Amino acid sequence: MERVDCVGALVYDAERRLLVVKRANEPERGLWSIPGGRVEPGEDDPTAVAREVAEETGLTVEVGDLVGEVERPGVRGQLYVIRDYEATAVSGTLTAGDDASDARFVTRSEFLALSTATLLVSTLEQWNALPG
Repeated sequence: MERVDCVGALVYDAERRLLVVKRANEPERGLWSIPGGRVEPGEDDPTAVAREVAEETGLTVEVGDLVGEVERPGVRGQLYVIRDYEATAVSGTLTAGDDASDARFVTRSEFLALSTATLLVSTLEQWNALPG
């Protein structure tokens, strides 16, 4: 099974709303998730997190601690190993870009009402990382 290293960002605003993006491409196109994606060759995780957030949301972030890691099966026998990090927005204007068709900060109730990527809600619950 081919391992694919990926990262994600848990970005909260001053009201502890969570930054989410609506996926514009497969896998799980049309579902909401946190910003993130593949780690490119030669990148470390913090660099990949900052790049992905900037590409998908227009925001510049400072990357903090690792929150958790999950593994998800891919479509062609791949294994996605996803490491999610805390991150703080320091500049930029929130706007959907790259692989996102929408981007916004959401409250807990708004987040729970969204159609989200597989296992996102339960994973964030386990990590005590839900918004609010």
